[in-house]
Amino acid sequence: MKYIRFVAAFLLLVAVNCPKGFAQVALDRVIEIDGVAMTADSLRSVPAVITVKNQDRGVLAGNNGVFSIVCFKGDTLVFSCVGFTSKQYVVPKTLTETHYSVIQLMVQDTFYLPETIIRPLPTREQFGYAFQYWRIPNDYYEKARRNTNAYVLRALAYTLPRDGSEAQARTQAQMAKEATYYGMQQPMNIFNPIAWGQFFEAWKRGDFRKKDNPYLSSDY
Repeated sequence: MKYIRFVAAFLLLVAVNCPKGFAQVALDRVIEIDGVAMTADSLRSVPAVITVKNQDRGVLAGNNGVFSIVCFKGDTLVFSCVGFTSKQYVVPKTLTETHYSVIQLMVQDTFYLPETIIRPLPTREQFGYAFQYWRIPNDYYEKARRNTNAYVLRALAYTLPRDGSEAQARTQAQMAKEATYYGMQQPMNIFNPIAWGQFFEAWKRGDFRKKDNPYLSSDY
């Protein structure tokens, strides 16, 4: 409605310097067209572009397909949208009102592209070499599968530093162990007779011989 008021004000200004008959004829030709653009088969809204033919002005319909444009009676409105066949609507010159509603149905534009065959390599020998030696980068699925592998997660858990909660739990466990011996000397295995007995048994078996212990070998 603001467009038609602007045009009416402009024509009123022209009427001051023009003959009365000319201004009245121009004012009678102004009309506001509003409506909706939708598909012809399913009545879905189409965000079409509505332009006045042979003129550099137009409007854009919203996502719901509703539009409003001011033009003259007898003008041709062009409805266009990507994926749809363009439509033209001629505003009748016989309209007596200054406001008119339109429902424009649009048909989807189907077209076919010529067949294109894409070959990676021109010869069989080059394909065999590429199949054997080329390293194809992993896709997102393969990367996700490797990152969630049980062995990889276990290795990361073993090598990565502890986070805050793990470090706190370890510190509290150490403090609880030390609190058990508050006010007394912590035991040492050097004074443990069971540990000494196990040591002598290992000595008799020869567990500490250099030739039998790979950890004491000079080649290790």
